[in-house]
Amino acid sequence: MSPTNYTMIGLMSGTSGDGLDMAHCSYELHDQWSYEILDAVTVPFPKEIGEKLMNSHKLTALELALLDVDFGKWMGKKVREYCSEKQIKPLAVCSHGHTVFHQPEKGISLQIGNGWSLHQAAGLKVINDFRMLDIQLGGQGAPLVPIGDRLLFPSIDFCINLGGIANISMESAGKRIAFDTCPFNLLMNAQASALGAEYDKNGAWAKEGTLNEKLFDALNTLPYYSKSDAKSLGRENLEDDFLPLLISSGLSEKDILRTLVEHYAFQIARVVKQNQTSDHPSVLITGGGAYNSFFIDRLNGQLDGKWLQTYASSELIEFKEALVFGFLGVLRLRNENNCLSSVTGASNDSSGGLIFG
Repeated sequence: MSPTNYTMIGLMSGTSGDGLDMAHCSYELHDQWSYEILDAVTVPFPKEIGEKLMNSHKLTALELALLDVDFGKWMGKKVREYCSEKQIKPLAVCSHGHTVFHQPEKGISLQIGNGWSLHQAAGLKVINDFRMLDIQLGGQGAPLVPIGDRLLFPSIDFCINLGGIANISMESAGKRIAFDTCPFNLLMNAQASALGAEYDKNGAWAKEGTLNEKLFDALNTLPYYSKSDAKSLGRENLEDDFLPLLISSGLSEKDILRTLVEHYAFQIARVVKQNQTSDHPSVLITGGGAYNSFFIDRLNGQLDGKWLQTYASSELIEFKEALVFGFLGVLRLRNENNCLSSVTGASNDSSGGLIFG
């Protein structure tokens, strides 16, 4: 008989590249799954590793292979230090890894952070490489979080994560569906960086900017938004489709920020309106963008105030993805599906992830 209580460490290295999210969580199954984030920290990347990760898609094959092992070893060392300091021994470490390439149409999605080196350095069982099985089954290998949304947050209508890229997950006709709705912090942080900060705090600069209708319309007519099947955005899409529009617009950083905020609010509200089954659907917003009060205000405007924002603690806002990766590991150990074909477009549901140790 399977145990019903698991303590895991979930590791998430996001596309925005600021550090490693580490969440020590417990998961319990009675009639339904429940969870608790026992403790969570973000460990900044050392300067050299951080720079290499941000440029990993430009490295030679040998440099990438070395970074894969070094990054795995560094994560394992940080996990060992953390477990020693907290005097804990989780059942396993569940790592997302750092995405270098995501091209499911070619059959690849590469997340580095070598499982063997992580396992040896941490001294714990490791589960990683959660995407590749789904991709070989014809899926996008993303998003992976919706199974966590379904089982850990069953009463919420829409789960939205505003990270480097924004995604949404919901039930539709008895199936879970989810996809990337639009870019998010990856494009906005680049504008904030030009203004001298890592990000636009509370959306203050965007609020000072002016909405540019021409850029707004051009963004909304990008081909990505007319796709109706399983879909996901990668860094490649941003470089090929979105950035050229921003660069050629000739607008100031603040006007670009203002227009991006409206574009994101419009696209996310459009998805909610198309899929809502009640007048005031419940919405859980997590990820760094949840702190962008100007964006939340514009989303409220695009939804005509007809929604209920579910309270989320700062730990849930910042560590939900790490929490869910820990949960994906629990499902993998139970040999239960942790990847939904209704979300990814694969031929069938699957239980993805490689186990080391």
